Amino acid sequence: MRAIELAEYGCPEVLKTVEAEVPEPGPGQVSIDVAYAGVNFADLKARTEGYRVTALPFRPGLEVSGRIRAVGAGVTGLVVGQEVAALTGGGGYAEVAVADAVTVFPLPAGIDLRTAATLPTVLPTAQALVHAVGRLQPGETVLVHGAAGGVGTVVGRLAKAAGAGAVYGTVSSPAKAEHARRHGYDELFTGDFERDPRALEKAVRAATGGRGVDLVLDPVGGETLKASLASLAVFGRLVSFGNASSAEPWHVGQPELYPTGVSVSGFSVLMLAKTGPDALRALAEQAFAKVADGTVTLPVTAEFALADAAEAHRLMGSRTSTGKLLLKVA
Repeated sequence: MRAIELAEYGCPEVLKTVEAEVPEPGPGQVSIDVAYAGVNFADLKARTEGYRVTALPFRPGLEVSGRIRAVGAGVTGLVVGQEVAALTGGGGYAEVAVADAVTVFPLPAGIDLRTAATLPTVLPTAQALVHAVGRLQPGETVLVHGAAGGVGTVVGRLAKAAGAGAVYGTVSSPAKAEHARRHGYDELFTGDFERDPRALEKAVRAATGGRGVDLVLDPVGGETLKASLASLAVFGRLVSFGNASSAEPWHVGQPELYPTGVSVSGFSVLMLAKTGPDALRALAEQAFAKVADGTVTLPVTAEFALADAAEAHRLMGSRTSTGKLLLKVA
């Protein structure tokens, strides 16, 4: 079978097409004939800095859609030929991928394989950020970093559906702001807030009459996380769900939390897949249902052949992409 691997860290060109043996599922696993593979920022961090890479050569790809090829020992409720979406934890950039059965989700009626490839990481993450972890209440205000990306696009719609009073977002360009406005955002802040975090707090305070926002969703970390915390209203909540800045972990304590009673929490769909697979499945079922009923959509804005994975990485790394990027495998 064909697969994409990297034998060293570096620019997109380190992604090479190789011929590999077809993997077989172990106990509690299934193998999947991949139709589409999702491209995620975590794949870029794996390629450039070894994020979640256990050894080289390494095969990226955290999510796929396709049909079950084989079922390992002890697996129930999944059958050969069934159309599914799956979190793979790695190895998705291939014609056949293996996933733990607990992170394989049968597709609801009306969701095709192309749409399904956009779902496994983004939809449960967005559902958790708005509801399970963020606990957004009707009338509350929310600020979302990366509003034009995959998670940001879905969060905008989910927040509106949850009755948010106002949905604010940060983007890096006017074109991305236009995309975000089509997906539920009321006001967008454009700029490089990693370099000028103070400008973020000023923009949020100005937009909210000095009050701040009730909820901030932050995949950036570093200085942006600090500015986000300073942008919260009294009793506000911040959810960290990534560290795109690759900054050193920042410690928050009494000086930041006590004065206005704010709180900080975190979420990782990949970690939840290991520590709470039943909770992840419940999130996925809730989120997929909202796609099936039309509450949310995640547009595929670019599609590449498997052999062109480097081009997909180059586009995502340029910070000009919006929505979801896919590799068409089958």
